[in-house]
Amino acid sequence: MKLNSIGLETDKSEEISKDLNLLLANFQRYYQNLRGIHWNIKGKRFFDLHLKFEELYTDANAKVDMLAERILTLGGVPMHTFEDYIDMASVPVGKNITKDDEAIRLIVNSLKELLSIERGILKVSGEADDEGTNSMMSDFITEQEKTVWMMKAWLAEDI
Repeated sequence: MKLNSIGLETDKSEEISKDLNLLLANFQRYYQNLRGIHWNIKGKRFFDLHLKFEELYTDANAKVDMLAERILTLGGVPMHTFEDYIDMASVPVGKNITKDDEAIRLIVNSLKELLSIERGILKVSGEADDEGTNSMMSDFITEQEKTVWMMKAWLAEDI
């Protein structure tokens, strides 16, 4: 069994890096969706939502960087082209969304997809004793579950 420089099995680190690249691609699409709804939202809730969407895309941008750096830490190479992101991402695309309900539903549906990917990574990283990735995924999941709850409350829908 070959270990990398941080003491994890090389083959398991490669698998985790691949999974993190999938998450990175999805976060990039999520980020771009947030930028789009931030720019294009209209209506009486504009001021509140414009600020909220900026908060969310700023956070997503930070997470993109964290993911890329974790991939590098594991010995992988983070994807960085839109072509790769388009090919790999499964988060729904939000195009020309101007209505508040539609924007919030896009966020909920996007987070649902991100959470599914993160839970898969959490399982694999747990089996590999990769506490760094575990911790990151746990933090992402906790924060995003709360965001889903808040967005569903805004929509007046049950979680």
